[in-house]
Amino acid sequence: MKNFLMPVLLAACLGLSPASILHDSAHAAEYEALKDVKSVSTIYDFRDGKAESGLVHLKLIHETYQDEAVRAISQRPQFVVVFMGPSVMLLSRDREKFSDEEKKKLAEFDNVISAMAKDGIELEVCRVALNYFGIAPESVSQDIRQVDNGWIASLGYQKKDYSLVPVF
Repeated sequence: MKNFLMPVLLAACLGLSPASILHDSAHAAEYEALKDVKSVSTIYDFRDGKAESGLVHLKLIHETYQDEAVRAISQRPQFVVVFMGPSVMLLSRDREKFSDEEKKKLAEFDNVISAMAKDGIELEVCRVALNYFGIAPESVSQDIRQVDNGWIASLGYQKKDYSLVPVF
């Protein structure tokens, strides 16, 4: 216990957050699952249609892309996010159905989408889902490529050895 408290107390004296110390050490930790991995290619099947949890998931995907552990095994990881199902509602600029609090989360969601696109993360949205949920295709950011069927896109990436990560 004493060994744990000293760095936390030192961090507090230096004006650093103890949480940031613990978070940074987690990044430096070795992942057994990543041993002998030469590259990372991942498709995220994103279906979370709730503003708050969708934002948390989207940020986590972006942070994972930027994580030192992932960067150490691949100079540029290959990440694709395919929005399907109710998640497409979060992509529309038409946000009348959302509460003021949800609109704030969605504004942040938009910023993360933009940052992800700038970092090279591929973003796609399923037109079947857009149609089903009544989302006008033109209301979706130009940063997101529209595909006819998200399942077919997902199948194609998996056949190219992309690992599937569901985000529900």
